[in-house]
Amino acid sequence: MGNGRPSSTELNGGDDAKAPPTAAAADLHKELDAGAQFVLKSRGSWMHCGYHLTTSIVAPALLSLPFAFASLGWTAGVVSLVMGAVVTFYSYNLLSLVLEHHAQLGYRFLRFRDMATHILGAKWGAYYVGPIQFLVCYGAVVGSTLLGGQCMKAIYLVSSPKGNMKLYEFVIIFGGLMLILAQIPSFHSLRHINLVSLLLCLAYSSCATAASIYIGSSSKGPRKDYSLNSDNQTRIFGSFNALAIIATTFGNGIIPEIQATLAPPVKGKMLKGLCICYAVVTATFFSVAISGYWAFGNEADGLVLSNFLGDGEPLVPKWFVLMTNVFTILQLSAVAVVYLQPTNEVLERTFGDPKSGEFSTRNVVPRVISRSLSVIIATTIAAMLPFFGDINAVIGAFGFMPLDFVLPFIFFNLTFKPSKRGLIFWLNTMIAVVFSVLGVIAAVAAVRQISLDAKTYRLFANI
Repeated sequence: MGNGRPSSTELNGGDDAKAPPTAAAADLHKELDAGAQFVLKSRGSWMHCGYHLTTSIVAPALLSLPFAFASLGWTAGVVSLVMGAVVTFYSYNLLSLVLEHHAQLGYRFLRFRDMATHILGAKWGAYYVGPIQFLVCYGAVVGSTLLGGQCMKAIYLVSSPKGNMKLYEFVIIFGGLMLILAQIPSFHSLRHINLVSLLLCLAYSSCATAASIYIGSSSKGPRKDYSLNSDNQTRIFGSFNALAIIATTFGNGIIPEIQATLAPPVKGKMLKGLCICYAVVTATFFSVAISGYWAFGNEADGLVLSNFLGDGEPLVPKWFVLMTNVFTILQLSAVAVVYLQPTNEVLERTFGDPKSGEFSTRNVVPRVISRSLSVIIATTIAAMLPFFGDINAVIGAFGFMPLDFVLPFIFFNLTFKPSKRGLIFWLNTMIAVVFSVLGVIAAVAAVRQISLDAKTYRLFANI
């Protein structure tokens, strides 16, 4: 995946640099490649970082939390949600501290794989962390494109119940919007879009919560049933699948790339950004999960917005359904373009020329072509495989689990070497081991779900 890294004189953490780079790290100090120079430019503030973090975590995937609760029940559902919030906040803060530590030594890692290469070795960075991160991020782009198309189709069916447009046509329309947004040159350039995204996620989460409470309080809603599946095997696998959904909902996978957008010195800025993000997480995740499960019980759909329609008829005013879906679609476009950044960085590094201007013909032409092809491929996959949610569950189990729930604790222990007699070492080790096991079990559950649903799979299915 490449080893381009910033030079010690260009991005050395500014005033944070307290010691010169070690000899072992001398090979890390190379001239910035085009990917780092153009896509991961370091100019942002801690507030901009908070906007990026919020868009990457507080995404429409949170609308599936009532469905996860339906497989876990009240107690396990709430406990899992609280644990997901606590562990990921702690995990992302540890990862930030590791990055800050290296910045203080005279250099900054701008990419997840670069940090993995330095701490774990070249093979881990090139053949495990790099590919896994790429699959997770590109899978998020495909999933967002598919969900955007589904929300567009929902609006269409509410407006024209007898309409004959197919799902793949809406996916292509959403892909057209992504073609435009993908050309935004750098991660830092998304700061204003991601501020709007933050407001949008608050808006559609409020709408989802209000609609759930309205339907649950009226006679239109389904009979509330919070019982779990009576079949032991189904209940067990469903529980692990629900845990994978919650873990993926909290997943990020691009913490180093987001921290790379901060102008040095970076010390303390990431924690402030995380506080912004998790204030929004608390307001949205818990309100949607609890209200959605309270209203629909074990009949909660994979996307709670689907529960707002009963026998094809909206259970809330049509304008409310339309408004909620519009908010969701707009934020999905921001989420997709954020998760395109690792792909854009790889493309820029491969086809760009760091010695030419960012907006020179030499760089603009390959940028437009490569990014457009990337979006076209993602849109094609989303249109062809409308059951991509099943596949994404596997990617999440193999990707988000290690990237967000395992590796940060390993990186911290290897970097700071806390005493084996102390609490921190064993807490980090325990979390890493537990989530490694959960990741494997969740992957098995996701593969099982694919095998159960395989009979309904069909290319360009209109679902």
